[in-house]
Amino acid sequence: MPARERLILALDVNDPVHALNIVDRFSEWVTTFKVGLELFTTRGPDIVKKIHDRCKKVFLDLKFHDIPNTVVKASIVVTRLGVFMFNLHASGGFEMMRLTSETVVETCLKENLPRPKIIAVTVLTSISQDEFKKDMGYQHGIRTHVKHLSAMAHRAGLDGVVASGHEVSAIRNSIGSGFIIVTPGIRPSWSPPDDQKRTMTPKEALRNGADYLVVGRAVLSQTDPEKAIELILLEMLSS
Repeated sequence: MPARERLILALDVNDPVHALNIVDRFSEWVTTFKVGLELFTTRGPDIVKKIHDRCKKVFLDLKFHDIPNTVVKASIVVTRLGVFMFNLHASGGFEMMRLTSETVVETCLKENLPRPKIIAVTVLTSISQDEFKKDMGYQHGIRTHVKHLSAMAHRAGLDGVVASGHEVSAIRNSIGSGFIIVTPGIRPSWSPPDDQKRTMTPKEALRNGADYLVVGRAVLSQTDPEKAIELILLEMLSS
């Protein structure tokens, strides 16, 4: 898969005009754009349609986490939007993930729709190992927890997971190829980590087995964003 298809640019803004300007500005380098809570709450499904109108793909990053019936119904709506990929929290449980996967497949077959990739969020990259144990109360480590959630998502029929670069190799070794791993918290060596705790460079993440890399501030906060994305793509090619 070409590097430009493995790179997902996060539209973490609340202005739809600004978001679409970013899509137009980086269309030469990026095929998939991430629409998260901030932008979707501001504009709703219309922003997804406008990105699709530009022949670009959407990763809808809303992290559904609720009772199975609620998540299933929301997932049907998302499927009808035609997004390339969307996510839910693995911590919502096996049944939530299984029913979502099965219902989305049934909906796509019944309505002749393209099936979106469904991936499960494991542990947010903003959470440190210390916080995971002391504040959240887990006795085991993040890597062990991520492996467990990933295995559960795989059994439930999901296409993959969202995980930091630090857990990618463990997931890949445990589950094998064909299971999508989307890695946020990507920070080139010349970019600060911001509020992300478990970060990794593009080259390291790909070498560990990541399929897709999500970048946002590492590009958009730079004085020369185009140069930044070119450097990231070059680093991905050298992995």
